[in-house]
Amino acid sequence: MTEFTSFDVAHLGNVELLTPTFEKSLWFFRDLLAMRVVAESGEAGTSGSGNRSVYLRTWDEYQLYTVKLTEAADAGVGRTSFRTTSQEALERRVAAIEATGLGVGWIDGEVGTGPTYAFRDPDGHDLAIYYETERYVATDDKPALKNQASAFPGRGVNARRLDHINFLAKDVVANGEFVASALRGRESERIKLDDGGYAAWWFHFNNKSYDIVYSDDWLKHGNRLHHVAFAPDTREDILKAADIFLENGIHIESGPHKHAINQTFFLYVWEPGGNRIELANAGARLLLDPDSPVVEWTQEERKKGQAWGMKTIETFHTHGTPNVQ
Repeated sequence: MTEFTSFDVAHLGNVELLTPTFEKSLWFFRDLLAMRVVAESGEAGTSGSGNRSVYLRTWDEYQLYTVKLTEAADAGVGRTSFRTTSQEALERRVAAIEATGLGVGWIDGEVGTGPTYAFRDPDGHDLAIYYETERYVATDDKPALKNQASAFPGRGVNARRLDHINFLAKDVVANGEFVASALRGRESERIKLDDGGYAAWWFHFNNKSYDIVYSDDWLKHGNRLHHVAFAPDTREDILKAADIFLENGIHIESGPHKHAINQTFFLYVWEPGGNRIELANAGARLLLDPDSPVVEWTQEERKKGQAWGMKTIETFHTHGTPNVQ
């Protein structure tokens, strides 16, 4: 493969989410999204004063875990990790990250992951990259079909896999350029501002249309989360998820609907801790063209709203975690 068509980063590996309502957030991911707890650490506190963490996996996650849920004083995102395609790819990306001056250094891996290199993006988000990983071995959740990681849960939303993460950023351009150079992410779509720069920028590491997004933080706080997205099997699953969230008192922020950008069918909710969670289904949209040009949208085009005309709601631009005034 040529350097242009090769990817050193395989995919988004796992995400740590912080929550001030630990038990309620755990209920959301474990019971409503049908994730499985695979490990626990730390001790409980009061009002977010503890350091408890639970590691949960989506049902078709090939690795040991997908989400690390950690008790904290406020909601937000902790460390976001990416897996590389090889040990050599890891070494190349570490060298590129160190050249930017944003490297932190080597650390022990989390549950089931090997040597990990920690770093930060220009906005201050806590990131890491690794290659060695332990595959999940099903026990009482052994699947009937040997080509999936575990049995289909058949309850709640049935989140199959982690899809993407969207960070809020003080400077979308600086962070996007960092992903392109340090991680060799390839851009798929972007929103160009009339006065220069981008309102949001989408990048992918494989044939999916996007894995990581940076959106403009209107409050210019820095180091905040816009949302984490999980993928069920079908668009119909997302419609059912809306009913499940309605019945369980989960705040539905927007959708179900279809994005214009990347054409993702979506539903946005706030989990009990305050973090925005998306249920996303991109259908059959894959970027198979190795020379696929970036799709650029203007501010005027984005005023038309989502694919079927629904306008983007105010909180989509103002809500992020941690919560700031």
